[in-house]
Amino acid sequence: MSAPVLRRVADADAVARTAAELVVEAASRAVAYRGRFTVALSGGSTPRRLYALLADASGPFHGRVAWRLTHVFFGDERHVPPDHAESNYRMARETLLDRVAPASVHRILAEMADANAAAASYEAELRRFFGEGGGDVPPAFDLVLLGLGPDGHTASLFPGSAALDERVRWVVAPYVPTVQAYRITLTLPVLARAREVVFLVSGREKARPLADVLAPAPGVAPLPAARVRPDAGGPIWIVDRDAAARLAGGPGEA
Repeated sequence: MSAPVLRRVADADAVARTAAELVVEAASRAVAYRGRFTVALSGGSTPRRLYALLADASGPFHGRVAWRLTHVFFGDERHVPPDHAESNYRMARETLLDRVAPASVHRILAEMADANAAAASYEAELRRFFGEGGGDVPPAFDLVLLGLGPDGHTASLFPGSAALDERVRWVVAPYVPTVQAYRITLTLPVLARAREVVFLVSGREKARPLADVLAPAPGVAPLPAARVRPDAGGPIWIVDRDAAARLAGGPGEA
C-alpha cells in the first residue's frame, strides 16, 4: 500500500482537465488489458465539470474514451428517485451519460422505499456483473472517482458512521443524522479493491478537511476519506490552489 499522490493544479477547471486525462488513460489501459472499462462515478459539483468536459463533442477529450466498452457504476446515491434534483444519477445522466452512450449504466435503484433493500439490490448487481457469485472478494473497478465533503466524508461514508466498519457487505445504506436521510454507498473494502482511485477536490471550503485527511494531527482518528487505501496504490488527489491552501509540501506531491 503506497502513499497518496497529490497533484496540485490552479483551479476547478484544471482539476477537471487533469482528471479527464486520468480517465482517458485508465480507460485505455482497461480496454487493452480486459476488453472493457468499469468506472464508479461520484456526485457533486466538482465532478460535474469533469463529466461535461468528457462529453463535449468539440472538446479535447472527444473520442478518447471507448464508451461502447464502458460500464458505468456509482459510488453512492441519495435515497431519491432518479429524476430528483439531488440524484447523483440524474446529474451524471444530464452532463455525461446521455451524450456519450456507454455500453451500460448500472444505477442504484434509490427510488425503492427501503434504502437497505436498494443497497442489497445494488450489491446483487455488482455480484452479477463482476461474476463474484457468492464469493467474499469485492469487485475490482478499473477506476473509482471520489469527492471530499467539508466534514471529511467521501462517497456516503460519514464520520462516526457504522458503515466505516463494514467488512462483509459491499453496499450499505446508513442513516446520516447530519443530513437527516439515508444514503446508499459502496463500502471501504470495495474502494480498496479498485485499480485506481482518484479524488477531485476544489474550493477553499475544502482546505481544512483536505489538510485533516492528508496531514492529520497526531493521535487524531482518520477521517473517512483518509481510510480509502487502495491495495493497488495511491489514491491520487487532484486539488486546486484554494483547496490546498492549508497544505505544506503534502504527501507524494506530483
